Amino acid sequence: MNKENAIRLFQDQKVRAIWDADKEEWYFSIVDVVSVLTESDFQGARNYWTVLKHRLLEEGNQTVTNCNQLKMEAEDGKQRLTDVATTEQLLRLIQSIPSPKG
Repeated sequence: MNKENAIRLFQDQKVRAIWDADKEEWYFSIVDVVSVLTESDFQGARNYWTVLKHRLLEEGNQTVTNCNQLKMEAEDGKQRLTDVATTEQLLRLIQSIPSPKG
């Protein structure tokens, strides 16, 4: 799999992303997107995503089931498995997140 790491900015906040050249698709860090939408720090966004993911799984939401994990660079510079979503998956997840940016 040919992948390229990138950082995208949304309203001056970093969103980690990986381009998969084989699938011709971007994968975005879900926690980073949650952080932007909820205006919370990394830990708050991580907790929010954990609760939301659990709730969506209980509802049988296929978007969460289809999310992948890829290694992305963490704040400490190490590569860590991170929940990621494609653009299409992200758009579905965003609908589940009330946001002041809404």
